[in-house]
Amino acid sequence: MKITLLTGQTYNIEQEFDFPLKVIKNSRAKKLTLRIDSKERLPVLTVPRYCSQKKAVAFVCSHREWINESLSRIPVAKPFENGETISLFGKNVTITHAPERRLGAKLEDGKLLVSGDLEFLHRRVKDFIKKQAQSEFYKRSNRYAKKLGHKINSVTIKDTKSRWGSCSSLSNLNYNWRIALAPDFVINYLMAHEVAHLEHPDHSAAFWDCVANLCPGCQKGEQWLRQYGKNLYRYE
Repeated sequence: MKITLLTGQTYNIEQEFDFPLKVIKNSRAKKLTLRIDSKERLPVLTVPRYCSQKKAVAFVCSHREWINESLSRIPVAKPFENGETISLFGKNVTITHAPERRLGAKLEDGKLLVSGDLEFLHRRVKDFIKKQAQSEFYKRSNRYAKKLGHKINSVTIKDTKSRWGSCSSLSNLNYNWRIALAPDFVINYLMAHEVAHLEHPDHSAAFWDCVANLCPGCQKGEQWLRQYGKNLYRYE
């Protein structure tokens, strides 16, 4: 297998792996590291400046089982489909293609009506969810923030692959749009979690007590995310 580094240098790896591999040469790296790029569905090997090809290959081989296991846990990507029932802010909604309507996407009687050609249905559903999430997540987050005597500066919806939410020192909250597809108690847990960071910018015992006070039973939401959250990444 021949792998071309981003720097242009080439590693000629004779051993065939049963997975593609992205290699990055980083002069600032102090050691070999491996991570999984869930979006591209492949392992990424970071190589320090002074590292032999033999050592890099051996490193990958020694982590082969971890790589295969990690890749197997990445959910297969799928688009939103006509007739599919999804959970949207804790309520079941059936995606319904309505080509004769001129409305983009609109909720009516438990249905998410989506106009236009079928090929644009996935994008329109995703855009609708992201737009609705911005106002819904702000409302829920603001409710928790008021209990702590804090004020939220802004809520931004992002398309991240590594985290569900974040809170900045400027009281800006960021949320992954996919959390809108989770059960209601999970959404509330995540909102409480990020808002609690307005009071405690860490994960201390005091922080977790704050989360529990804002959202009783929050452990259930945290556990759901750990166990099932990865399935939400099917939607890209």
